[in-house]
Amino acid sequence: MLFFNKIAKTKKFLLLKTTVITVLAASVVAFSNGPVALATSSKLTTIYHVYLNGAYIGNVTDKHIVDQLVDAEVLTAKKSLKDVTLKFGPQVKYIPEQVFRASADNQETLQNIKKSFQLQAEASAIVIDGKPIAYLENKETAEEVVKKLKLQYVTEEQLNELESRKASATSSLPALKENETRLLDVRLSKNVSIETENIAPEKILSSEEALTFLQKGTLEEKKYIVQAGDVLETIAANHGLTQADILALNPGLTAETLLKIGQELNVTVLQPYVAVIVDKEANLKEEIAFTNEVVEDSTMPKGETKEKQAGQNGSRLVSYLISEQNGVTIKKDQTNEQIIQQPINHIVIKGTKAIPSRGEGSFAWPTVGGYVSSKLGYRWGKMHKGIDIARPSNKTIKAADNGVVVSAGWDSGGYGNKVIIDHKNGFRTLYGHMSSINVKVGQTVSKGTGIGIMGATGNVTGVHLHFEVYKNGSLVNPLTYLK
Repeated sequence: MLFFNKIAKTKKFLLLKTTVITVLAASVVAFSNGPVALATSSKLTTIYHVYLNGAYIGNVTDKHIVDQLVDAEVLTAKKSLKDVTLKFGPQVKYIPEQVFRASADNQETLQNIKKSFQLQAEASAIVIDGKPIAYLENKETAEEVVKKLKLQYVTEEQLNELESRKASATSSLPALKENETRLLDVRLSKNVSIETENIAPEKILSSEEALTFLQKGTLEEKKYIVQAGDVLETIAANHGLTQADILALNPGLTAETLLKIGQELNVTVLQPYVAVIVDKEANLKEEIAFTNEVVEDSTMPKGETKEKQAGQNGSRLVSYLISEQNGVTIKKDQTNEQIIQQPINHIVIKGTKAIPSRGEGSFAWPTVGGYVSSKLGYRWGKMHKGIDIARPSNKTIKAADNGVVVSAGWDSGGYGNKVIIDHKNGFRTLYGHMSSINVKVGQTVSKGTGIGIMGATGNVTGVHLHFEVYKNGSLVNPLTYLK
């Protein structure tokens, strides 16, 4: 059963001034074959047992006092609902009985009738798959709500054009222009109809309330106020949700967000009664990305590359049939393609000739394992020009790439035992704080060749390798080039 907020009758009556109220006959049935016979004895009197819809209410000495109560209630309602025809809701039946002593309780019976007094309004129900979901004051308002639901995902101009086109029964449509989109249909995901029903006036919704109810499945979203010690996981679990649900219901909230006491969270999972499906066709101009092609050249030194041909994107016109549900694409089928311009491949020539003294352009990790204990950047008030690598599985220091040793020995500037390798391709690498050096100046080394042992010489606080990289004479971050 749908949940409707209770609204004060006086307020709802004002909203119902233009509502047509169902006239329900107040059938008064006397169970006798003719006029009620008067008591044949002066000791006998007649009372009337009153039934509402088959249920016994009480008895009265005069059935006219019931009629007067009904008239009074209707008159009171008419003052609030002008220009509306009203009648008593339940059917009233009287059964006369002759008794020696009248025991009828008029006052109690009238109070019972007054409690059961009902007014019903003729409303237009939006019915979804056979179930009434929302009640509006008239058919026009109900139709407007359904239209507003569709207008959440298309413009009024688009919807009007579509309806006009359907009404004209046009058999063929002109071809779409470039980057043009056209609606084919706007429909609801379930069977929706509008039917007339008699209901209590307070169940009638405004068009805004009905639209919200159809979209969200509720008129009021539940909120939770964050308490001390709350975390997202427990809040979600306590409301039958997952953490992902909580995050989806509260835009801007993330798993790392620090909750604040008193913060308000939405904990209502929206369950729309019906979705809007938009079918459309589109003719879109799209880019065709060029591909990268590498051509190897055995005469060019390994590590060198040269662009042979610049890449250029192509373009095409593509026709699609698209279906969207509540604004999200659920189906996209390509129906036609027209190539406007073919893409031009990007061609790069890559050298493969190995030269022992020339680097390949990428650097191998210069130790056997280990981790970066300090990165390039300012440290202790001055620039740290490279990275520090500590705790390898063994202390061998290796050449990061092919090259020629241009420096090997003690450095008075704080590096301790230091080696510098020129890779003959614009790069140089520096290895500092070694305990011993295994190469000499002028020696050609290959990538991975052992050049020394990790140590703690120079200005250091522990055993590690200090590793620097220079490109064309400028200091660069080693982590950019290490593989």
